[in-house]
Amino acid sequence: MKKIVFALCLFGVMATKASGQDVGLSFSYFIPRNGDFSTPISPFSIRGLGVNLNRFIALQTGASLYRMAGLGIIDTPLESNHSLLGPNFTILVPAELVIQLAGQQVQLDLKAGGFFFCGFDQQLNYGNIDRAIKSLKGWDLANANLSYENNPGFGYHFGTELTIPFSSQLKISLEVNYLVGSAPLPLKGIYSGGFFNSPNETIPVDFKDAKVDFTGLEFSIGLIFSGGNGAGGKGARGRGRKR
Repeated sequence: MKKIVFALCLFGVMATKASGQDVGLSFSYFIPRNGDFSTPISPFSIRGLGVNLNRFIALQTGASLYRMAGLGIIDTPLESNHSLLGPNFTILVPAELVIQLAGQQVQLDLKAGGFFFCGFDQQLNYGNIDRAIKSLKGWDLANANLSYENNPGFGYHFGTELTIPFSSQLKISLEVNYLVGSAPLPLKGIYSGGFFNSPNETIPVDFKDAKVDFTGLEFSIGLIFSGGNGAGGKGARGRGRKR
């Protein structure tokens, strides 16, 4: 954990020095499919770093450390509209192609690309898992004891960002992205349960195809402070934005 935090801090310092023009602060929220509404507090986050290929097209990347409230687990016999994976920290690294449509007053960016993510300090949400088992088996009682193998994951995303200037040195940014990703999370163990006034049954579990469901809507609002002369469009170069 300390090594990861140090690496992200170092990345943030280097990226901020490299951008040299625009820095900012934004607040992000994540609404996962079959998960819990998250307000990812990302104290170590730099997004929007990149280069302009020409006036209209740019490449961007960055890195964020998120605190997720809960995510779904897919490709198992357990069906649930609630998070089966509990709170965790997640590192997210996007790589995206950006089409920049700059007007006289506002700029609209259209974004699409892929992302890498890796969760750690994860916990299974046994309350929701037990309820899913009861629904699957039709039991009155259920209790699971599972272990998992954590793995990094990949996905793709697309979205848009609208930037509105309030002065030569201050802009507001409104961004929405839809993310579709997954990471292998094989589950093994047992679950027990049954009906009231009846002997319990124990069943082995080997959900080798289980995956973390990193699918959902991410939206953010932020302030961008321009350095230098503050003139011109806000192309990808020099747009490192702290979140």
